[in-house]
Amino acid sequence: MFTGIIEDLGKVVDIQKDNNNVHFYIESKISKEAHIDQSIAHNGVCLTVVALDENVYKVTAIDETLKKTNLGDLTIGDFVNLERSLLPDRRMDGHFVQGHVDMTTTCTEVIEAGGSWYFYFKLPREQKELVVSKGSICINGTSLTCILEDDRPDEFAVAIIPFTYEHTVFKFIKASTVVNLEFDILGKYISRYLSLRGQ
Repeated sequence: MFTGIIEDLGKVVDIQKDNNNVHFYIESKISKEAHIDQSIAHNGVCLTVVALDENVYKVTAIDETLKKTNLGDLTIGDFVNLERSLLPDRRMDGHFVQGHVDMTTTCTEVIEAGGSWYFYFKLPREQKELVVSKGSICINGTSLTCILEDDRPDEFAVAIIPFTYEHTVFKFIKASTVVNLEFDILGKYISRYLSLRGQ
């Protein structure tokens, strides 16, 4: 379980393909504190640390993960958002994030607004009921608040403050960038419950 509050940016220093799997080697400030079998979210994808070497750790993504997330688009030198799993004695600053990406979507526009930024993304039609105004959504592992505008029915937006911009991969996102989405787990449970009741 995660919160969507990014701890660090990890740099991809090596990528090795192994049949249908891909091994990613990540360099970061938190690498020295990592341990084998630890869960770390990478752009919102929960992966397990399988090897360590000084400031670099190794994680493996299986074929299913590569197909459903943007990890397969990573190249050496790219950066990913990192968050270690939630400790039970910490404040819940974001929202409950599982690290299980639901789907990807594409950034459609970035608007600079006097020191902050508005990022617009395609709103998947099949998941529209899970995106509500002022509700939570996780984009590349970052807990954010949704903005819906009447004149853009097929998109949603999030507002990014300077601190978030500088300390996450949002500073690299532009129109056409593919991002990972994880919808709010509470919304998914409610949607499932209503669908089973035929509503």
